[in-house]
Amino acid sequence: MSYCRQLLAVFAAALFACAGCSNLPGRPSESSIPVDPDDVTDFALLYGKNCSGCHGSEGKGGAALSLGDPVYLAIVDDATMRKIVTNGIGGTAMPAFAKSAGGMLTDKQIDIVIQGIREHYGKPNTLAGLIPPAYSSTQRGDASRGAAVYGTFCASCHGPDGKGSAKASSIVDGTFLALLTDQELRTLVIVGRPDLGAPDWRNNVPGKTMSSQEISDVVAWLSAQRPQFAGRPYPSAAKPAGELP
Repeated sequence: MSYCRQLLAVFAAALFACAGCSNLPGRPSESSIPVDPDDVTDFALLYGKNCSGCHGSEGKGGAALSLGDPVYLAIVDDATMRKIVTNGIGGTAMPAFAKSAGGMLTDKQIDIVIQGIREHYGKPNTLAGLIPPAYSSTQRGDASRGAAVYGTFCASCHGPDGKGSAKASSIVDGTFLALLTDQELRTLVIVGRPDLGAPDWRNNVPGKTMSSQEISDVVAWLSAQRPQFAGRPYPSAAKPAGELP
């Protein structure tokens, strides 16, 4: 009987020792255990999965505005960035990312993305003391004045009527304008698209910067070119494919 008790004690001790092992057959390793998406706090991972598809790796080279542009980061504040990331921009390709608005990110993750963008891509003293035009303006632009502003600052690259030239593409294309809000147009005029060779508001004309009002006016002119309904209209004598007589 004493021998049986000893054998049971040894077996129990072995089981107890094995219970603490992390390499038992069938036991998942720590690295293989899925992480709750809400617990992800790595900026590179959050940016790569949620932002890089449109804004490009390292904030550059994407279809949308370069978030890695120090000039953009110098004119936009955190509250504005948070609002855009949280709620998206209605009627455009920018979706809402906050869970509260139907997205996938927590408020903490949105703060990590915003702070990470500034830490990785922002550059102190980018504007060297220069006061830039306001990111947004409460003053309405005037389209008729905007036509003259366009002629001064933009026509040399985009052509006299905005339909493009050998230097740059059309900026009055209806589909292009339908994808952008007036605020997005204003932002593009101010910061340019350095990844595409488009200068910011300081460098369209050597030695002459655009004023905030001139930017508002040229945006009003561009907005006036935006069609009510985007897309190529069907010829009057033809019906769209699939439409019944």
